[in-house]
Amino acid sequence: MSGNSDPLSPRAKLAVTAGKAAAAVSRAAGRGSGSVIGGRVALKLDPDLLARLATHLDVILVSATNGKTTTTRLIAEALRAAGPVVSNALGANMPAGITSALAGGSEAKFAVIEVDEKYLSGVARDTDPKCIALLNLSRDQLDRAAETRMMAEHWREGLAGSKSVVVANADDPLVVWAASSSPNVLWVAAGQMWKDDAWSCPSCGGVMQRPGDDWFCGDCGFRRPTPTWALSGDHVLDPHGSAWPIHLQLPGRANKANAASSAAVAAVFGVPPQVALERMYQVQAVAGRYDVVQFMQRDLRLLLAKNPAGWLETFSLIDPRPTPVILSVNARGADGTDTSWLWDVDYTRLTGHPIFVLGDRKLDLAVRLEVANQQFQVCENLDQAVQMAPPGRIEVIANYTAFQDLRRRVGN
Repeated sequence: MSGNSDPLSPRAKLAVTAGKAAAAVSRAAGRGSGSVIGGRVALKLDPDLLARLATHLDVILVSATNGKTTTTRLIAEALRAAGPVVSNALGANMPAGITSALAGGSEAKFAVIEVDEKYLSGVARDTDPKCIALLNLSRDQLDRAAETRMMAEHWREGLAGSKSVVVANADDPLVVWAASSSPNVLWVAAGQMWKDDAWSCPSCGGVMQRPGDDWFCGDCGFRRPTPTWALSGDHVLDPHGSAWPIHLQLPGRANKANAASSAAVAAVFGVPPQVALERMYQVQAVAGRYDVVQFMQRDLRLLLAKNPAGWLETFSLIDPRPTPVILSVNARGADGTDTSWLWDVDYTRLTGHPIFVLGDRKLDLAVRLEVANQQFQVCENLDQAVQMAPPGRIEVIANYTAFQDLRRRVGN
């Protein structure tokens, strides 16, 4: 940071104004929300702007491979019980998008910020967060993100000696190893369905032992910490052992886990679990995820899944067979251009569902489904897939840019 102690110096105000103008032009041109280009313009004019904008806020950072947008939204809803909140609710989670979000938060008390895994250390350095929530780490965007052990090491170095309260998932060995460098950690037993990135010890490289929900390394003794918060069925257990019911409109076990971590974060700021969980019930959809939309006289539920862990969780919450399922995969810059991750997904879980495949990389997905011995049809577009699907609600699962394409097509 520069020596100017005024968080809203004339230069900072100019940068904010210019960023908002650039965002408005982008929106008028139909190029999305404009938050990224607005943030880039603002940071060009004042490279210290993110740090300045954060000085008057209690900042909460949320990072993970899966679930960070939803968890950010749940935490924001919970903390509104204690004061105004600013958040990057649409998921622009790199420094430019985060700067844009904070530029609109001059009246806020809290900033609840989703952060891309690669940028967590830098954003934490700039914003001096009071709390950091770490949910999970798994393989994602293989062409862009380093392998998971390297990402965990990056987090571990960035968190070393941090003053923040770190709320971390005790069931993910990579997250535990990353968070253990921090002196102030609240461990949450949030569960881990996808385990294929955590069979070797991140501390010594030995083979992890994983009896039941427990885990430990037989070589170096690195092991699961004792949690202070836990997800137990449909309840959150707080540090006193009290069980608080989770009532969500969002489906699936993964969102209950997100709610448990969110309740632990809210408690750091004095919001009781009962109040936090009641407020989370307001959330019906997150940036289009889980929305049920009408298209061509059919009900479509839109589900986002970007990597093997995300697809595994999503398969667990779709309606039972023979519900039709549309799968759409792209491999554009925002998705990662390497589609080899498709081979890590267990598509046998879709046996008995009529499957329809589309997207830029539909043929990559078709080969994978063929090998998995699934019955499917390749379609040119969403309209054709919906026309061919048998009666009933259709589950639509797509990765990031494919999801955005589908939302535009259905007018969501």
